[in-house]
Amino acid sequence: MAVCDSTGGVCNAKGIDPESQMTVRVRPAQSAIYPIWTRISNEELLEMDVDILIPAAIENVITDKNAKRIKAKIVAELANGPTTPEADDILYKKGVHIIPDFLCNAGGVTVSYFEMVQNAYMFTWEESEVRERLDKKMTAAYHSVLDTRS
Repeated sequence: MAVCDSTGGVCNAKGIDPESQMTVRVRPAQSAIYPIWTRISNEELLEMDVDILIPAAIENVITDKNAKRIKAKIVAELANGPTTPEADDILYKKGVHIIPDFLCNAGGVTVSYFEMVQNAYMFTWEESEVRERLDKKMTAAYHSVLDTRS
């Protein structure tokens, strides 16, 4: 529904095609090029009524000052430290499911490890095998984090 960068964002209630968004940099002048988009502030984006919120660039954007207004059911922390500890407590009490940054960012590191293993032992894995191994590792890590939280 929405995407932003450090200068603000755009929203389309009907959704934004991720493929086309990859080629577009969000800037105020572009809202004229894409008339179905509405300009929004970063604060408005964080507080939208969405299922999933993905803070992906800047740390400390969800704080004790705005956490009460976060409506997302799931927060997937792709940025490093996007949620302050105080905000984390507020979201937890509200029942928001948080996927922490160290888990959201672990996939790339895990695949890098797989590459290191392949190079060290002169293995060659098919992409499907890498994806299967990654799925197994990340699923186990997710459940481990979830169990630790409880």
